[in-house]
Amino acid sequence: MEDIDRVVAQWGEQKPHLDTAPMAILGRFLRLQKHIEAEISACHKQFDLTMGEFDVLATLRRAGQPYTLTPSGLLSSMMLTSGAMTNRLDKLESKHLIARVHSTEDRRSVSVGLTKKGLAVIDEAIEQHVLIQHKLVKSLPDSDVPALNQLLKTWLTGFEGD
Repeated sequence: MEDIDRVVAQWGEQKPHLDTAPMAILGRFLRLQKHIEAEISACHKQFDLTMGEFDVLATLRRAGQPYTLTPSGLLSSMMLTSGAMTNRLDKLESKHLIARVHSTEDRRSVSVGLTKKGLAVIDEAIEQHVLIQHKLVKSLPDSDVPALNQLLKTWLTGFEGD
C-alpha cells in the first residue's frame, strides 16, 4: 500500500465520517511538486541558475528580439515584488547574463535585455528544461495528458480566475 493510501485508510478508520479524497489528491500533488522542483532545480543548477533566474532569462527570451523588457514588464509576467525582481536582476547582471540599459530619451527609464552570453545560456538551458519536463511526465499515458492538463487548468482558474 502506498504511503498516502495508508494515511487515508488510517483516517478512514479513525474518522470514518471525513471525506479524505481531497487529502489524497493534495498529498500526491504536494509530493509530486517536491519531485518536480528537485529535478528542475538540478537542471537549472547545471547552468549556474536558480529557478527564479531561469524564469527571468526565459521571460526575456520568449519576448523575442531584441530580448528586452522593462522591469515592470518583467514584473507583470512573473508576479513578483519589485524587491525580488531587483535582486534577481542584480544577480543576473553580475553573471553578465543581462544588461540594464537606460533610455536615451529618459534616463529614468530602464530596459533589461539578454546579453550574448545570456542568450546562449538560456537557449541551451531551455532545451534541457524541456527534456526534463518530458522525463517528468513520461509515466503518464499520452492519451491522459490533455485531460490532466484541462483538470489542472480548471483547478488553477478557481484560484486565479481567467
